Amino acid sequence: MFVPHSFGLALVMTVLSTICWGSFANTMKLTKTYRFELYYWDYAIGIVLVSLLLAHTLGSLGGPQSAVANLHAGAWSDVGWAALAGAIFNVANFLLIAGIGLVGLAVAFPISIGIALVEGVVLSYAIQPKGNPVLLGTGVAFAVVAVVLIGRAYGQLRAPDERQPANDASEAPGYAPARKGVVVCVVSGVLMGAWAPFVTKAMTAAVPLTPYNVAVFFTLGTLACCFVFNPILMRRPLAGAPIGFAGYRAAPAAYHVLGLVGGVVWGIGTVFNLVAASLVGVAISYAIGQASPMVAALWGVFAWREFKDSNARARLYLAGMFAAYVLALLLIARAYRGA
Repeated sequence: MFVPHSFGLALVMTVLSTICWGSFANTMKLTKTYRFELYYWDYAIGIVLVSLLLAHTLGSLGGPQSAVANLHAGAWSDVGWAALAGAIFNVANFLLIAGIGLVGLAVAFPISIGIALVEGVVLSYAIQPKGNPVLLGTGVAFAVVAVVLIGRAYGQLRAPDERQPANDASEAPGYAPARKGVVVCVVSGVLMGAWAPFVTKAMTAAVPLTPYNVAVFFTLGTLACCFVFNPILMRRPLAGAPIGFAGYRAAPAAYHVLGLVGGVVWGIGTVFNLVAASLVGVAISYAIGQASPMVAALWGVFAWREFKDSNARARLYLAGMFAAYVLALLLIARAYRGA
């Protein structure tokens, strides 16, 4: 089984996981009018396929820790924890996308990812206390600042009249959807931060599952949850009109391929994050990985030109976001060495 034996390699893997988590959504953008609920079926299949592939290649290089041998030695309760983590992530991810549709990135990112980052790191560290808690906590604080700043930057992209508060918020036309969106984002954040402790539990058991096996059952839990949760949201979406499976069958083959590719990209990031966590601990790898909105912002700036007409304040927020994230990365990295 391949695992990093140096902190430098583990850090590279966590940064690569951040890049993957922040990049997969590009495939969804390329599908244009394809609804996220339909795209998600192909995405979920993609993450399962790549986790199985990596488990039977890098995760099965031989020895007692190969994927199959480890699975026979481990406890099925730990398999259940990994699958439960995947199901929780699936619901959280759906709610995050719905929250973005209701209140926009400017509100959804700071609320959902901010809550998830703090909660996930704190709970994971409580189970597996690896790293200097002061440095780790300070790094997480800077990461939260970075998330808030990217939200502010996206907020500047809205038309000036949309940014002006109504005299009476309770009478504003968008007040009810906005309030609903904030609630959705809070729930998403709580759930998004809740899956990491279950993964930590599976990886720190008496006979721990390898990160490759954890990734397999995490992604299988995600896919299984789709069959329960996704049809509900297709019939009663939090944003947009109800849709059926006819739209999935009628979608161009290229859209299905893009969904699979998106899942593969995200799945590679997940496996890398968990493999790195086998050395540095889940709290540290999760903290770095959850900075993925910064990578998404880079794509928005350089590939999608989302900020080409932005004002000086938006550019200032972007610069502050990148600076805060670099500081967060340095502090979190130092947290491992300073333990």
